[in-house]
Amino acid sequence: MDQGTQSSGCTRTRVNEQAEDARVTTQDGPLAGRIALVAGATRGAGRAMAVELGRAGATVYVTGRTTRSSVSEVGRATETIEETGELVTQAGGEGIAVPTDHLEAEQVRALVERIDREHGRLDVLINDVWGGEHLIDISGGKKMWEFGLEPGMRMLRLGVESHIITSHFALPLLVRNEGGLLVEVTDGTAESNADYRGSFYYDLTKYAPIRMAAGLGQELKGFGCAAVSVTPGFLRSEQMLESAFGVTEENWRDAIAKEPYFAISETPTYLGRGVAALAADPERARFNGRSLDSATLAREYGVTDVDGSRPDCWAFLKRALAGEEVDAADYR
Repeated sequence: MDQGTQSSGCTRTRVNEQAEDARVTTQDGPLAGRIALVAGATRGAGRAMAVELGRAGATVYVTGRTTRSSVSEVGRATETIEETGELVTQAGGEGIAVPTDHLEAEQVRALVERIDREHGRLDVLINDVWGGEHLIDISGGKKMWEFGLEPGMRMLRLGVESHIITSHFALPLLVRNEGGLLVEVTDGTAESNADYRGSFYYDLTKYAPIRMAAGLGQELKGFGCAAVSVTPGFLRSEQMLESAFGVTEENWRDAIAKEPYFAISETPTYLGRGVAALAADPERARFNGRSLDSATLAREYGVTDVDGSRPDCWAFLKRALAGEEVDAADYR
């Protein structure tokens, strides 16, 4: 949910020129005139969702902790929130980068007050704040009582408390108009997360957004708004490609030798396209309170990953983890 290399003035100029050309085609896009906030948009799925919302014509406020002058605890300086804002604009929307720590209530309050002041409405809120991968790595299969209390609680703060704080301040603006959409981003569906994830704190952290969407969906429907939780499959984020496998998007298949399940992986754009289509769907309230994965969204809205495939990670993993012989190619 955070972090890039600083663009040169020439690069920014080209981005602005391309954005002006793109607006010609997106000013009448399905999300034209809509205001979105993607909390945790520095990289990965958050960045992709922000870009695809922009491609559909939305004005998108993007937040994160890593900027061109400061790096968060994630430790990646190669992606910044400013760069995400520029990518949204380049895609044809209007990207507004606001460095924000969503565990700091006053920062979130100021962010929402700015959105209200500048636009007077909020149509889409995406809670994608996380940044706790480094905490998973140190768990090492330890039992709850063996794992450090401090890193465990930090995991919960990053992935649960930050979402609560953001919704507390942003939902009053969202419900001001009918049709608002809250998207809680997690890892896993309600079905897959019914099984223990092997780590007490991670299990709680990733199941909580599913319950948030279910509960808040009940509270929001009286205002003509809806909430859903969404999950990617095996995500080829920048961090996953580089830190976990030492590959790039161009040669990602080389990592399959190390991790066979990586054959079912998907780019962040896959979920981004699905969420943008959901946000533009006038009948999206039919999904209120539900847990949706990228493959479900792809089937519903006819979107694909960047290579034209439709990975169905969770269906594949259900059979593979049950010991069945399955070919990832049959689920792409």
